[in-house]
Amino acid sequence: MRIEHIAIWVEDLEKMRIFYETYFDAQSNTKYENHMKRFESYFLTFPDSSCRIELMHRPDLEIQTNEMIGYAHIAFSLGSKQAVDAWTERLRLDGYTHVDGPRTTGDGYYESVCLDPEGNKIELTI
Repeated sequence: MRIEHIAIWVEDLEKMRIFYETYFDAQSNTKYENHMKRFESYFLTFPDSSCRIELMHRPDLEIQTNEMIGYAHIAFSLGSKQAVDAWTERLRLDGYTHVDGPRTTGDGYYESVCLDPEGNKIELTI
């Protein structure tokens, strides 16, 4: 068994697609559109990974911005402490919110946490 994809409702589909393509080398499929349901989505595939992210948008859904039970974060394994540090600094310099780290957690992970353009947590780890 493996995780095939993780789906995230987003407000700005194009902005979010560009973010993940720019910072995480994601490759996007052609946008899927269901005009009857007013639904649009992209599947993003990452290098050396079988797991994908599906970015989904429907203009009639209200996006909740408060903390809630459910989705917590997406973790990207970058391979080294130096890569975590560099990715964190790149995101910070480009104006994205840095939440925590880089640090070694109590359970031994070296990680940093930043937010994507819509406030979803991204964990950068070894």
